Amino acid sequence: MKKSICIIGLGYIGLPTAVMFANHGHKVHGVDINESVVESIRNKQLHIEENGLQERLDEAIDSNMFTVSTTPIKADVFILAVPSPIREDKTANLEYIRSAAKAIAPFVEKGNLVILESTVPPRTVQDVVIPELIPTGLEIGTELFVSHSPERVIPGRVFEELISNDRIIGGVNEESAKMTSDLYRSFVKGHMHETDDTTAELVKVMENTYRDVNIALANELAKLSATIGVDVWEAIRLANFHPRVNIHQPGPGVGGHCIAVDPWFLVELNPEIAKIINLSRKTNDGMPAYTADLLTTILQAKGIETTDAKVAVLGLAFKGNIDDMRESPSIDVVEELQKRALNIFAFDPHIKKNNLEIQTQNMGEALEGAQAAIILTSHNEFKNLNPAEIADVMESKIIIDTKQCIDREKWQAAGFEVYVLGDSKNSPMCK
Repeated sequence: MKKSICIIGLGYIGLPTAVMFANHGHKVHGVDINESVVESIRNKQLHIEENGLQERLDEAIDSNMFTVSTTPIKADVFILAVPSPIREDKTANLEYIRSAAKAIAPFVEKGNLVILESTVPPRTVQDVVIPELIPTGLEIGTELFVSHSPERVIPGRVFEELISNDRIIGGVNEESAKMTSDLYRSFVKGHMHETDDTTAELVKVMENTYRDVNIALANELAKLSATIGVDVWEAIRLANFHPRVNIHQPGPGVGGHCIAVDPWFLVELNPEIAKIINLSRKTNDGMPAYTADLLTTILQAKGIETTDAKVAVLGLAFKGNIDDMRESPSIDVVEELQKRALNIFAFDPHIKKNNLEIQTQNMGEALEGAQAAIILTSHNEFKNLNPAEIADVMESKIIIDTKQCIDREKWQAAGFEVYVLGDSKNSPMCK
């Protein structure tokens, strides 16, 4: 049965989810408090980058199945897909979720379903969402149904994964879970795994925490490799041939709206218990400083005065081939380099607006006269760079690859000294 759906939050998850439901026959109304976002969507202009989104948005609006505004309307289903960031003290900021739940309360009617999609600390449905729905006067679980169904997608492949990934459905009771499963079966081909709401909340946070801890291990191994002259990328590749081993890859830090944030939700629950999680977060948060030290050590080893040396930073998004800068370690690397008095010019081909003072929309400007270039994001544009062309504009032919994404031999043939984070065979970090 087709439903009317009101989705609160039209960002990297809310907008793709909204157009998917609209493309599959549901009447969808999207809500965002940002008027410019609403106006852009209404004019079929994207404010985020995602493969296939433009075509699906065009279809949704042209079919009159998708409307947008800054305020909710009555609907059969309400989906909350708003941010759940952390504060500077690493505690969860749930005010967006609280505000969204409060905003829909005047429009909720008997028989409606409320779904929280945002990734949240365990018990957010019980302690934040439901209290804001109490003023409706509807009994939770019998007159008003509530669930948590966290998104499990990766930027750049959102639509593919919305369809194919299994879905965790956490209802406040069995009927809430069943209603939610029935709704997502509109387009989800993966399995529906029904459970209670708090378990579903924990599952999503656990998934991202597992990945964060694994990356912390890889980063620690990379730093250890720097002391013994080993290529950690090769060591990890070989270790992963073991049937029960899957070590992730090192890098300049961990970014994005999930992996860099969600583990702190568990640390906040009980810091005395979540010690491995806490240490892993601190390990990954320490990689930007380590990366900056690596770069300055390389420059000093080459006899280059680091004060005011020009460095081209290639990549500001937290992941390759997307435009998402949320929690990007590249930003922290830039700050660490600036602390060391380096002159930074940053370029990212996917980020069309200068969000930083040191950002340029011209890669040539970033590279012109640079003493070194450092790749922080594995965009295809960087993988396919012609080193011979770059060699003509840089003052010193030094490139640091923190993502192991370029062809070392090709760059060396063009006269570059290539350094890879975690590959210490030619690194001055090796003692």
